[in-house]
Amino acid sequence: MNPNPTIFQRFLNSSLVVQIVIGIIAGILVASISPSSANAISFLGALFVGALKAVAPILVFVLVASSIANQKKGSHTNLKPIINLYLIGTLLAASTAVIISYFFPTTLVLVATDIQAAPPEGIIEVLNTLLFKLVDNPVNALVTGNFIGILAWAVGLGLALHHANDTTKNVLHDVSNGVTKIVHLVIRFAPVGIFGLVASTFAATGFDALLGYSHLLAVLLGCMIFIALVVNPAIVYVKTKSNPYPLIFKCLRESGVTAFFTRSSAANIPVNMELCEKLNLHEDTYSVSIPLGATINMAGASITITVLTLAAVHTLGIEFDIATAILLSVVAAVSACGASGVAGGSLLLIPLACSLFGVPNEIAMQVVAIGFIIGVVQDSAETALNSSTDVIFTAAACYAEETANGPAAIELGETIYCAEEAQPIKIES
Repeated sequence: MNPNPTIFQRFLNSSLVVQIVIGIIAGILVASISPSSANAISFLGALFVGALKAVAPILVFVLVASSIANQKKGSHTNLKPIINLYLIGTLLAASTAVIISYFFPTTLVLVATDIQAAPPEGIIEVLNTLLFKLVDNPVNALVTGNFIGILAWAVGLGLALHHANDTTKNVLHDVSNGVTKIVHLVIRFAPVGIFGLVASTFAATGFDALLGYSHLLAVLLGCMIFIALVVNPAIVYVKTKSNPYPLIFKCLRESGVTAFFTRSSAANIPVNMELCEKLNLHEDTYSVSIPLGATINMAGASITITVLTLAAVHTLGIEFDIATAILLSVVAAVSACGASGVAGGSLLLIPLACSLFGVPNEIAMQVVAIGFIIGVVQDSAETALNSSTDVIFTAAACYAEETANGPAAIELGETIYCAEEAQPIKIES
């Protein structure tokens, strides 16, 4: 062992989080000093995001199918409480956005827009699109990254192979392990990928265009920070009766940071699954809850829909009562859960919410255009909140279930029990 390691060796021996932070700082420096060099290395970020998006669908498919096929008799998952937490968290996020937007109203300077995309005409259309995603062709689902369809086929295949012979199950398990190792390899390149993403983002966009929308961004980010540091910890505390912040900060650090720069919940699925493995959560649970969360756990999206809708309402001077505000919260929450079924995600669901207040569609689409302008920050923060919350709620539900049915309750900040045979793991704050 070298008693005097070089700086490069120290970098390689440091934790992945430290390496990512160094990559962020290096990316900002390169973009500031030489924008042309930053643009030249942008391919590093594109390669990293592309690799994550490529491996995520096959990872989810084989992991879910293998977990269900190899599930032991009598074992169970904690999906129901996790789904409940997803839905509660999304609704509370929308309600919080209504309250903060009421006390800090935003007036927009509307811009001309040439967006040609047609927003959905109602919630029924959103849910209808989501339903057809469920019965998508399995090959097409894998190619397009349709995780609802992937989950449906993986669950079906897993159930069909549940009574297969042991050789078949072992092959499926080995394939699952092989894909997981590929995921570990891809994630090891996160510092390099994020270095490229940060450098290209700062060089190409900067933040000059965002100054005119500083108040809107402050409201959006304020809502998301409040959800991340107040509402989510409160939900976890109610669920676990333990100090939630060590888990919250660990998930924000190891999941939220990568999601912020990749700006893709789908690309962050492998990162979240590796984090769940570190937390010793039950694979049968997180192999389903994480990709499902990437589809329906959309607190950040519900905040975006609500804040931008109420900004349009305030700009036009439209008065609204508390009943309409509550209805907006529900519509935003339901729409956000279906955002993955709509091209353009949460932004193109804004006209749907605006229709509750009689906002003309041409005005609503101008608000969508503003959403694209601030997207470099808004979309990044939204994805970071959505993706990190997937792991937070999965861990909270696992912990609560295990301590209720197995070992005595322990401080979440120190130990978490979620494996089939309880295995304690330290969560470093």
